[in-house]
Amino acid sequence: EKLHVWEPSNAYDFGQIVNAVNANKDKAACADLLTITDPKTLPVLLSNKLEGEILLIFIQSLEHYVAGKDPGLAYQHLFYLSKAERFKVVLALLSKNEKEEVQQLFDLLSESQSDQYSLEDLESLKKVYEL
Repeated sequence: EKLHVWEPSNAYDFGQIVNAVNANKDKAACADLLTITDPKTLPVLLSNKLEGEILLIFIQSLEHYVAGKDPGLAYQHLFYLSKAERFKVVLALLSKNEKEEVQQLFDLLSESQSDQYSLEDLESLKKVYEL
């Protein structure tokens, strides 16, 4: 049974939902959360709580549930995730396999058309993700 998610109004609520989603490895619920959350608010909502597991479930949810329907939204989330506190630290700790998952999402986005990003935008964001 999929978790019910709602639009978080603050970092505490967001953290609670993310922890529940992550504990259940519920990528569909995570995708719902990312769909109702304005990407620009991610750095504030994540505060200093970004971890590898969280980055990964976000990436997987974007890849499996969001990118196909709304590549622009997936791109926006990737862009603002990279502005979150601890992003560089978390990125440095990803394994080779985890990095490959991130690469797969970028590949998917480069095959999709969106007025939210150009291929140049995607290439420069890939550099931020050290791919």
